[in-house]
Amino acid sequence: MRLPSNRHCAMEGDGKMMDQAPPVRNPFVHVLKFSPLEKAKIALMTVTLFPIRLLIAAFMMLLAWPFAFLASVGRSETTVEPQCLWRRLVDIILRIIMRVMWFAGGFHWMTVKGQRALPAEAPILTLAPHSSYFDAIPVTMTMSSIVMKAESKDLPLWGTLIKYIRPVFVSRSDQNSRKKTVEEIKRRAHSGGEWPQIMIFPEGTCTNRSCIITFKPGAFIPAVPVQPVVIRYPNKLDTITWTWQGPGAFEILWLTLCQLHNEFVIEFLPIYTPSEEEKKNPALFAINVRRVMAKALGVPITDYSFEDCQLAMAEGQLRLPVDTCLLEFAKLARRLGLKPKNTGKVLQEFGNRARKLEGQKLGLEDFAHFLDVPVSDMLRDMFALFDEHEDNSMDIREYVIALSVVCRPAKTLETMKLAFKMFEAEEDGAITERELAVVLKTALGVTHLSVSRLFTAIDAEDTGKITFDKFRRFVEQNPDFAEEYLYTENAGLHSGPCHSHQTQSSLSPLDLHGTATSKTANGICPDFSPSDPDGTIDGLLKKHN
Repeated sequence: MRLPSNRHCAMEGDGKMMDQAPPVRNPFVHVLKFSPLEKAKIALMTVTLFPIRLLIAAFMMLLAWPFAFLASVGRSETTVEPQCLWRRLVDIILRIIMRVMWFAGGFHWMTVKGQRALPAEAPILTLAPHSSYFDAIPVTMTMSSIVMKAESKDLPLWGTLIKYIRPVFVSRSDQNSRKKTVEEIKRRAHSGGEWPQIMIFPEGTCTNRSCIITFKPGAFIPAVPVQPVVIRYPNKLDTITWTWQGPGAFEILWLTLCQLHNEFVIEFLPIYTPSEEEKKNPALFAINVRRVMAKALGVPITDYSFEDCQLAMAEGQLRLPVDTCLLEFAKLARRLGLKPKNTGKVLQEFGNRARKLEGQKLGLEDFAHFLDVPVSDMLRDMFALFDEHEDNSMDIREYVIALSVVCRPAKTLETMKLAFKMFEAEEDGAITERELAVVLKTALGVTHLSVSRLFTAIDAEDTGKITFDKFRRFVEQNPDFAEEYLYTENAGLHSGPCHSHQTQSSLSPLDLHGTATSKTANGICPDFSPSDPDGTIDGLLKKHN
């Protein structure tokens, strides 16, 4: 697979041309590179400034607790009381304490652009890009409500501070929680400004700020005016970003507190009032607000979404590279409506049809006929992913393999069984080394892949062919076969097959030469969209919390 050099402009759901380009970087990956001087500075700060800042921050949190506790005692979770004088005083004290805490962390001054709207003017504040737990800064600046998982309120110390800002809680144990959450947001949004504003990060997960990913519709379902708010961290060294692949939570805290100064810029954009069409169509509302925010930030938008993290985080035996082209494939498959609900049955049907073609190359029209969809710009983009030789032809078997990986990323053996079935010869049910290279290259979403060592290890009899049974036995005996035979032979595979210029180097307390391939969970944004048909988000949140 390959990312085509020239791309068409795909269409949005409302039929408008999208003003987006594919992101230069995988938005779910953060890579840190340090010069020798920077490493020396961090080493010095670790034994001098870091422990002092950490102690001050912890003390400020402890100091804030009794004030938050007193202000929360006897307060109803369903009704809002008038802000009396002593609660206003507590609010001011808590803001000062939180500001001192951030100051101690190196955020010495914060740049605020624009004017924050009143709750009656814009009940909901939509913030992007979401890239770190340091995005809590705007919450402490405004004391706005946020959407939080219900389990958070039971955490010692932190839970009391959370409850003070009157959050909307999402309960994972309640199957109707998302629906209830949306209804609660609607109730507060339509209160005429009686409730505090609600801050929502509509991306639903953290990215590296290289683009803005798909907005979830939850913040836009109430159909009320929203105020877009953009966040920037214009630091020379980005120790802030906390993504699915990259430095972990403590490492981010450590590196950030070791910086002399950390910059933070927040910009309140003009209120966005939805049109009648947008009020009826939350997805369109979200798309248009996202476009406004991306323009203000000067970054592209992309249709990567929270569910694409499933690919990046899948625990299959073929760990996907950092910049796998399968993310682009998954995005297009989702937009074209090609991800089947009855996955196993549809993939088997596709596999049988692909086998009958016996490797026959298909053109764009034939590809559209195979999928039973009309030719469109998005389909051309998908076709280009498999048109590696740019001769306007593709092998449909590669599409089936890619679809299998996207639909069931952790089930490596099932995908390989399907692939063998499509590629194996009639007489002996075996495939060659070249065919194995095609299968694995497609399953990983890379342009080039050498499988010689792996094939030789499986084909112990040196027959020049292997069957699926041989492959399965080998995998059972060597569960880490990819690490031992593929990734070591293909140096740079995890440095980005689709963007080979990207390098990986990160710093950790134990390893100054670590990489960003460690998969760190940071699902801190609960999803409260009204539906999740594939169950992807639920599974991912449970897995990483």
